[in-house]
Amino acid sequence: MSTLQLIIGNKNYSSWSLRPWLWMRQAGIDFEEILIPLYRPDTEARLKKLSPSGKVPVLKDGGTLIWESLAIGEYLAEKFPGKKLWPEDSQARALARSVAAEMHAGFADLRSECPMNVRRHPAPIPLSQKAQKDVGRVQEIWKDLRKSFESRGPFLFGEFTYADAMFAPVAFRFHNYAIPVSPETRAYMATLVALPATQEWVEEGRKEPWVIAASEK
Repeated sequence: MSTLQLIIGNKNYSSWSLRPWLWMRQAGIDFEEILIPLYRPDTEARLKKLSPSGKVPVLKDGGTLIWESLAIGEYLAEKFPGKKLWPEDSQARALARSVAAEMHAGFADLRSECPMNVRRHPAPIPLSQKAQKDVGRVQEIWKDLRKSFESRGPFLFGEFTYADAMFAPVAFRFHNYAIPVSPETRAYMATLVALPATQEWVEEGRKEPWVIAASEK
């Protein structure tokens, strides 16, 4: 039995939970999933018992707790070096860490205006100039990386890495809010969505009974 436990929120809504979950599932790493529905009367009390930050995701490895998506990724990279969480080439690895960190720290307007909701029927909403700027920057990152590494495979750095997992929720946002994107962007989105792990997440998210009104835009 695995000693790893991943504490996550609703699969329909929790973009941060998706990131480590997707990479671990796609990499074939065994772990116990603990799902705590968000914004419920008992959510805060349940999270306080498991998460130092009171937020998800949290990775528990025996007596070790790791929270925040990027920190979880770095821990997994050390624990499972053969799984190639980051690109092997040092220059590509530095680039992957940079864009993953930019995703982690940035794009607040896009995230705020387009909450993740995998059940949402695709339909456009008005976006602020700041959110549109976020959309442009994401596409710029994806285009540059695909151009540089397309000969190595269909993902940002050829093979699937944690950088792809970090950007996966954006693919849902682009699709579910019917945001106009380039053909190159749409092709990469299709690659992410076609992953068996992504399909599993979407299927389970759509079956969830919980509704978070603030994310139902």
